[in-house]
Amino acid sequence: QAQIVESGGRSVQPGGSLRVSCSVSGRTFRGYGAGWFRRAPGKERAFVASIHGNGLKTFYSDTVKGRFIISRDNAKNMVYLQMNDLKPEDTAVYYCAVSRTSFSIHSTDYSHWGQGTQVTVSS
Repeated sequence: QAQIVESGGRSVQPGGSLRVSCSVSGRTFRGYGAGWFRRAPGKERAFVASIHGNGLKTFYSDTVKGRFIISRDNAKNMVYLQMNDLKPEDTAVYYCAVSRTSFSIHSTDYSHWGQGTQVTVSS
């Protein structure tokens, strides 16, 4: 059974940086797309960033482009999201997911999800 576990979420001040991590076990990881999504208070879950199974292609939502960086280490079965210049509107539960395909930005293409990690941006 696949297990996806996020870690690294915490409270941070506006303008700060934070890296959240995702560990994948129990399924083939190399070659399958991975992504980060988030759910802000009172809002629907939204796409944040995705990375191709080979790690060579990435895509970001307009709200985080230029501030966030997604990466992966296929040897360690890990996915990362480096978040810079954080804003209060980035406050959300961040979810890591693994796709059925090599790359996707659509949540419906993701078959395995973690439980999420809370990121709070506040002064």
